[in-house]
Amino acid sequence: MAKVVLIPLFDGIQSLDVTGPLEVFTGAGRYLHRDAYKVLTASVGGGVIRSASGLRITPDVGLWDAPRPHTIVVPGGAGTKDGQPEIVEWLRQKAEAAERIVSVCSGAFLLAEAGLLNGRKATTHWSVCGTLARTFPEVTVDPEPIFVRDGKVATSAGVTSGIDLTLALVEEDLGRDAALAIARHLVMFLRRPGNQTQFSAQLTAQSAERRPLREVQQWITEHPTAKLSVEALAERANLSPRQFARVFTAETGMTPGRYVDRVRLEEARRRLEDTDAGIGRVAKDCGYGTPETMRRAFIRTLGISPAEYRRRF
Repeated sequence: MAKVVLIPLFDGIQSLDVTGPLEVFTGAGRYLHRDAYKVLTASVGGGVIRSASGLRITPDVGLWDAPRPHTIVVPGGAGTKDGQPEIVEWLRQKAEAAERIVSVCSGAFLLAEAGLLNGRKATTHWSVCGTLARTFPEVTVDPEPIFVRDGKVATSAGVTSGIDLTLALVEEDLGRDAALAIARHLVMFLRRPGNQTQFSAQLTAQSAERRPLREVQQWITEHPTAKLSVEALAERANLSPRQFARVFTAETGMTPGRYVDRVRLEEARRRLEDTDAGIGRVAKDCGYGTPETMRRAFIRTLGISPAEYRRRF
């Protein structure tokens, strides 16, 4: 029997939060398993809604008339700022009966308002993670990953990460090959693991105000195999090690060591994805020195080994 996937709609949604998961689920049904999913959109009263970008969407059913869903996907967008009290009330009454409850982007605010994230770990778009944490202290907000699973509730970061989360759900239901087939059909570069960070090191860190520090940031990115100790980097910036560590952290928002770790990990991931070089060669070329050092970095940050990362992606 097809799993019913219900997507509540409201004015001000981010349209890609709807269409991304919808295309993954319907694609799995259309191209792989015809009876896998039945995707329905619903609005309060069944009326047409208008997305934040002006797209008009006609839902399939009225929200309160919708059949019991297996999976609920709550989109985000500017409309979540209005609170959406009827959507929240529907979630309070109906969501617990679902097998899975999912949010994309700021849709997490509606789940939190309905009490569905209390005592759980969650994420949302990086720009509103702080607001979610302050508004709902019962929720453990993690701003790093692109999606988080906590029991039957899953939350994802901004926009396209909803596709990554949906692919993970398809893999859970239909297997890895099915999820990868849909990813290929959607011409996705790769299917990202949930614990991948929302930003690269260069985007996560602020650009330093002082030119010597900005040049050091760029040099780290271009020379991951170089000696990148605080002492060596401080010398390049013409500062004492203590002063360099202090101002680098103050101006970029992360310590020099953490910035170096991020850069090396990202370079290693790219090489594992794009080349056939052995694990040892990748470790050496990315400044890790030994495969074991790189393996520990992958496990610590991504939760999988370099070999497993290559196998998946």
